[in-house]
Amino acid sequence: MRPLTVLTGFVMGSCVSIAVSLLFVLIVFSLVGDEYPRVRHEFEPLTMSLGIFTAMTAISVGSFYTLRKNHPWRFAAQGLLWAGVFLTGLYSWPCRAASTGLT
Repeated sequence: MRPLTVLTGFVMGSCVSIAVSLLFVLIVFSLVGDEYPRVRHEFEPLTMSLGIFTAMTAISVGSFYTLRKNHPWRFAAQGLLWAGVFLTGLYSWPCRAASTGLT
């Protein structure tokens, strides 16, 4: 296997595991949401993150498949994958300097 395919496989596996974990957390929050009112405030960010990582899973699976089959769209799929990784990083790790007073 080529190095880019291996790296794409790592991204794909990570996205799948994060999406499945977020789905299980959503199920647990749905079951205990009435007993813990604080949990209700976490539904929107949780569903947003689940949607992002589900989309990233689909993109990474498609990108992995195109690399394995040497498909002509493999470079476009790779561009989409790495743009998705970058945007997911921007969403997941916002600048904390303003909130901590380190500006």
